[in-house]
Amino acid sequence: MGIEQRSNAGARLVPGASPAGAATMRAAVQYRYGPPSVLESSAVGLPLPGRGDVLVQVGAASVHPGDYFVMTGVPYAVRLAFGLRRPRHGIPGRDLAGVVAAVGKDVTALRPGDEVFGWSTAGTLAEYACVPADNLVSTPATLSVVDAAAVPTSAMTALQALRKIANVQPGQTVLVTGASGGVGSFAVQIAKAFGAEVTGVCSTRNVDLVRSLGADHVVDYTRTDFTRTEKRYDVILDNVEAKPLAAVRRALTPTGTLIPNSGRGGRWLGPLGRIVKARVLSGFARQQLKPFTSIGKRQDLLTLADLLTTGQVTPVIDRTYPLDEAADALRYVAAGHTRGKVVVTV
Repeated sequence: MGIEQRSNAGARLVPGASPAGAATMRAAVQYRYGPPSVLESSAVGLPLPGRGDVLVQVGAASVHPGDYFVMTGVPYAVRLAFGLRRPRHGIPGRDLAGVVAAVGKDVTALRPGDEVFGWSTAGTLAEYACVPADNLVSTPATLSVVDAAAVPTSAMTALQALRKIANVQPGQTVLVTGASGGVGSFAVQIAKAFGAEVTGVCSTRNVDLVRSLGADHVVDYTRTDFTRTEKRYDVILDNVEAKPLAAVRRALTPTGTLIPNSGRGGRWLGPLGRIVKARVLSGFARQQLKPFTSIGKRQDLLTLADLLTTGQVTPVIDRTYPLDEAADALRYVAAGHTRGKVVVTV
């Protein structure tokens, strides 16, 4: 049972850009669904880029809860997209940063040697990854490879939630739960960049961190229940969903927007039950309950690159792990108490 390789039909390896003639690469590989122990550090075939693809020599790859769900195959609904009996792509991971090693024949915007970051659907916890060219943008000069790898999925989720779903405007009040986590730490900064008055909810040990990200107010959930205060918010991005919908709605303004975003739920359908409930309730109230699924978009990544370049957004890195310890990185993320992002270096 091998790793499914992307087709290299039409691939064009640029002269001098081949990774030292290597036929194999190191990767974190899983041949079945399960806990982090299913990951093996193995030598697998080196993929080659298709016509519109780029072969990236991976410098770092971040991991997040979605990677854990895909690895375990739970909730079972994820298997509809990633393989019913076993993972369709045996290399986990989505986000990456690195250097272009080779390009497909139709790729003109990127060249070998370019430093890039972005996302892939074919696995990034490896020395090399094939990525559609449209999923990559140039890494800002001010960013390290570790910081760049931390950005794509979590920061795009925060950006899309606040800009597209909630349409945050200057002067609005925004509350972010899980404000010290991967999505939350980006959301606090992005909401501030949009001119909002931001409140972050976190544990005692993370109060100073969230304040350093620019939050105007910080709620320590071990001492204060934000749903029981008099404060009302125009937008609540709930990355934790520790409180019932009815309770969180009490903290909204009469026409406010609630975005549930924990991704957790039952073993079969995950958060789908809550998503359906939220949409049904939205039909009977002036308040908007808007669960959503983040979708990778190059234009959003370019927006983030601008925010990173100007210093309005800075990635928070909790821990880094070497590639051989990718299982430990995913195990740590699954525990649910990360401060910012967890990154695997290659």
